[in-house]
Amino acid sequence: MDRYNRITEKNPREIVLLRAFPCAWGKCTFCDYIDDNGRDREELVRQNRQILSRVTGSPGVLEAINSGSCFELPEETLEDIRAVVQEKKIRRLIFESHWIYRKRLEEMREFFGIPITYKIGVETFDYDFRQNVLHKGADFRTPQEVAEYFDSICLMTCVKGQTKEMIRNDISAMKQYFAHGTVNIFNNNTTPVRRDESLVRWFMEEYRWLMDDPDVEVLYEITDFGVG
Repeated sequence: MDRYNRITEKNPREIVLLRAFPCAWGKCTFCDYIDDNGRDREELVRQNRQILSRVTGSPGVLEAINSGSCFELPEETLEDIRAVVQEKKIRRLIFESHWIYRKRLEEMREFFGIPITYKIGVETFDYDFRQNVLHKGADFRTPQEVAEYFDSICLMTCVKGQTKEMIRNDISAMKQYFAHGTVNIFNNNTTPVRRDESLVRWFMEEYRWLMDDPDVEVLYEITDFGVG
């Protein structure tokens, strides 16, 4: 598994895929990503330290992702990230967080002492599909609620059961309320959730322009960021 990459096109940055304790929510029907987490603190810290040793600081921006939220990383790993930030003169961090941690985001900003861009996987703004099909555990009703806390959103699209109208509404909300967005075209995995190939074909034609949008990253494959 690749756990380090440098992204040179949109939003240039270094990205590391770290390991964390189990996701506090862990009930999303589409996610088998949480299999990457663990409970052996020493092993998690050791492996994360090896991954972080590859960071050069050259873009000045570091994105750290894991199988859940940044708040589930070991404390030692957070301290190691802070040391890398200081040593490599990182100017900005990018973290991911679940909705349940929205009231704690400032804790990380105070801990690291530099700007942090927070991403959240909303998957879709369609409340029924998000909560009752995907079991996301994020009970917001509007994009404006999310925008009060988060700078960037991740959408999941082309899932069986979604409609073109849902996707249009999601893309519209992303562009209207958020400075940055990531669109993940769903890839089949070990869960029962399935990709809708007809929606994929439609999306790639209808939203081809997103490929040229500097504020949006489209992931056709889950490893398009070079990690995973």
